[in-house]
Amino acid sequence: MADGHSPQTESAKFHAMTEGTAEDWAIIGKSMAPFVKELPDRVLSHLKMLDGDCGGFAVDRLEHSLQTATRAFKDGRDEEYVVCALLHDMGDILGPRNHADIAAAILKPFVSEQNHWMVEQHGIFQGYYFFHYIGLDREAREQHRGHPAFEHTAQFCHLYDQAAFDPAYESMPLSAFEPMVHRVFSTVKRSIYVKSEA
Repeated sequence: MADGHSPQTESAKFHAMTEGTAEDWAIIGKSMAPFVKELPDRVLSHLKMLDGDCGGFAVDRLEHSLQTATRAFKDGRDEEYVVCALLHDMGDILGPRNHADIAAAILKPFVSEQNHWMVEQHGIFQGYYFFHYIGLDREAREQHRGHPAFEHTAQFCHLYDQAAFDPAYESMPLSAFEPMVHRVFSTVKRSIYVKSEA
């Protein structure tokens, strides 16, 4: 359209939120539904951007993600955990200095508190394996000792994350994980924008 807005059948009438009505917000909610439903596809498209980006590692970041998820899947981890393993580094492109925060923020509404904390803190836990080589404290994760998800996160890094840089490893294809991503993102567990069932 000439005014720069995409065509739609109906739009809210307010120009400032102080003028909004329940009817306006019903229109917005209805219009948002398809956009929200497409979130898993946008997440997967973003993950694919890691393809070919090695950053000096023996495998590219997409392969690292697939390896991490494949190892967790083959170890019998549940679907939510496997999706967290797949997406744990998806923030690398936009947040190379805080990638774990980005992945955790995207996953937060859809996963348990334990798995959210695991993704959010995996960077500092992964540091146990290399921080001492770059002048940092490999024991930095100890500041979280006593947290209910400490061992859960340490185990994730030890069993799956730090081990997923093997060029000879046969990872499952991304297509195998796509239905899992869609299922995990189909249920909101925590969000200020969704009414709690409790």
